[in-house]
Amino acid sequence: MPVLEIPTSTDILVIGGGPAGSFAAAALAREGFEVTLLEREHFPRYHIGESMLPSCRPFMRFIGAEQKVIDYGFCVKVGAALKFNQTKREGYTDFINPDPNKAAWNVTRADFDEILLRNASENGVHVCEGVTVNTIGFATENDKKPVSAQWKSDTGSTGEIKFNWLVDASGRNGLMSTKYLKNRKFNKALRSVAFWGYWENCGMYAPGTSRENATWLEALTDESGWAWFIPLHAGRVSVGIVLKEECSREKKAGLSGPDANAQHYHNQLKLVPGVTRLLADANFLGEVKSAGDYSYTASLHAGPNYRIAGDAGAFIDPFFSSGVHLAFGGGLSAASTIAASIRGHCTEEEAIRFHNEKIGTSYTRFLLVVLSAYRQITSQSVPVLSDIEEDNFDRAFDFIRPVIQGAADTDPTVTEEMLQSTMDFCEHALGLTDPEMHEEVAKRVDPALMADDGPILGPKDVAAIAGGDEEAEAVLRRIQSRKAIEAVHWQPNFRGETFNGLSIVFERGSLGLQRTELRVVR
Repeated sequence: MPVLEIPTSTDILVIGGGPAGSFAAAALAREGFEVTLLEREHFPRYHIGESMLPSCRPFMRFIGAEQKVIDYGFCVKVGAALKFNQTKREGYTDFINPDPNKAAWNVTRADFDEILLRNASENGVHVCEGVTVNTIGFATENDKKPVSAQWKSDTGSTGEIKFNWLVDASGRNGLMSTKYLKNRKFNKALRSVAFWGYWENCGMYAPGTSRENATWLEALTDESGWAWFIPLHAGRVSVGIVLKEECSREKKAGLSGPDANAQHYHNQLKLVPGVTRLLADANFLGEVKSAGDYSYTASLHAGPNYRIAGDAGAFIDPFFSSGVHLAFGGGLSAASTIAASIRGHCTEEEAIRFHNEKIGTSYTRFLLVVLSAYRQITSQSVPVLSDIEEDNFDRAFDFIRPVIQGAADTDPTVTEEMLQSTMDFCEHALGLTDPEMHEEVAKRVDPALMADDGPILGPKDVAAIAGGDEEAEAVLRRIQSRKAIEAVHWQPNFRGETFNGLSIVFERGSLGLQRTELRVVR
């Protein structure tokens, strides 16, 4: 696509053309606002994060992109199976029962993201590719209201664009968060590294059933991590390994040379029997990719006349495929709060507060579930997500389904009671304790381990320190879990999608905030 002339001013500037940026830009342009989007790369471009949730459909429908994704022919995702250990049957989250139209997709992100970016352009967004924004200008030296951006194109030209509103969807680079606000915090409890590659001629999960070709996730038998098996279109499958960073470093010790990552990757595949069976007759396509230290969040996601959305503000973990869902949710919140402020639905201060709380709540829901899953993966003999007498994880999935399918953020039939049940279940999975237990344990362990600013410990460290003291282990596990989510404004109770009396008006022509319950277009 040719590079369009970059204007000197725009009403709304969006930095980044990934799902968050493309969604926010398209949503705002469809409301009649002037929107310019600057994207560093030329699309299509490679990106990991290939598995979608059913919740993505209403988001894409809202900006007119759903049918375009359907027509492309991506692999339909009917659900996902999760094998937390080798002694219990896998759990399964069903996307299509009772409605086949709620299936999601496994996508090649280069193609999926390009569909969204082109859709933004078709809806009136002034899209410029190959343009990097490195510097933001503010109204005054002490005023944190951004008003301009310095850009440089990959042809060598430079310039400045002035704007009234900013959406920072710059991805992992997170321009506002990392360069100006300096408020990004990495989640030490999810400090992991991923290795992945592509295969063809693979087997499939549950052939001949309603679950045929579902995504497969499996815990490594040595409790060091998990693997993904994601069927894509055109006969390819994405297969990845996620390990705790320290475990990966120890396992990789002694490997060197250009194929060290490949050796490491294939060694870990031996620890996932289910994936091994699916790859029995498969061909590896030759390149192992990797990424690490990717779980982080910003303490704030909004300020005067700017919003941060998608990976620019936070990313949890590839488990449960939350990335695109949270990107869309962040893009919607950014667009609706900007529209609300412009249209006088509320004050800018109220809009800022809404965006910060909306992003923090959505992030925390998924974080709790992911932490629960990791505790089961790293403690496979402990009935974290199942009762002792159960031979499967079906009960767990009944509770956490509203979160892992994304319905908690998009489906108005998901009640506060359902969400609270989910959160209560996850808190149980993270360890049930009470104040009296904390007081008693505090008398028996190093006080530094109980402090909010103390080190975050892994399960094995906690077990070693507890030395068989079950109460001490439960309390220390609970403290570790709480530390992991303090940066996202932990809230003991969630209240659906209403924050401080405001909710999103998810309706074209009226996008913004209202002081009534959320309306969703069907």
